[in-house]
Amino acid sequence: MERAEMYKELTVLFRKVFNNDTLEVTDELTANDVENWDSLSHMLLINEVEEKYSVKFRLKELNKMRNVGDMVDILLTKV
Repeated sequence: MERAEMYKELTVLFRKVFNNDTLEVTDELTANDVENWDSLSHMLLINEVEEKYSVKFRLKELNKMRNVGDMVDILLTKV
């Protein structure tokens, strides 16, 4: 899977989780950039991503995620 395709799919998930149809997903996007991104919505997001791509993140991987770009980097190694 290519990075651009993954961003299109992640945009759909992010918009669903955060109930924001205008949200644009970029490498630099962080929780500080998204209204209502709190610990609960973060776990919902992780769950949606894991289900979408049939992967499981390890705690070590989750701790390395500082922005969406980090998430995509890890996802690309798993799919």
